[in-house]
Amino acid sequence: MSGPFAIHRTRLEWIDTDAAGIYHNTTVVRFAEAAEAELMRAYGVPGYFPVAPRVRYEVEFEASIRFGEEVETRVELIRLGRSSMTFGFEVWSDSEDGGRHRRAAHGSYVTVHVPDKETGSSAPWPTAWRTALGTTDVRAESDSTRAH
Repeated sequence: MSGPFAIHRTRLEWIDTDAAGIYHNTTVVRFAEAAEAELMRAYGVPGYFPVAPRVRYEVEFEASIRFGEEVETRVELIRLGRSSMTFGFEVWSDSEDGGRHRRAAHGSYVTVHVPDKETGSSAPWPTAWRTALGTTDVRAESDSTRAH
């Protein structure tokens, strides 16, 4: 991972688990979005979330996370398109006793800039946001071109 990134750390709470104390799959989305919020704050991108709906989400689950375990989620901007952004993420956990560090899930998702809720049409990202997030490591491409 080499683009703009952020890390969010938390602990798995009971509300995030099933009756057996194992995390709900949907909790991964919340962890990724919390790290994404950290990224946008760190890079000075205000007002992003209300105009950036998710249009694609993919997750591979690799290990369980149990109640009380520490969780670290890393999100990275891997592609900055004209009106979309692609993020990669990894969710790691440590057992409550400070034991094993293991990857619990990883994946990617895409957001699209939709500033006009009435039309629902996408639009280019604001220049100030592109500048704030832009680095030589992030591929700024037309949305019809896929990054490799």
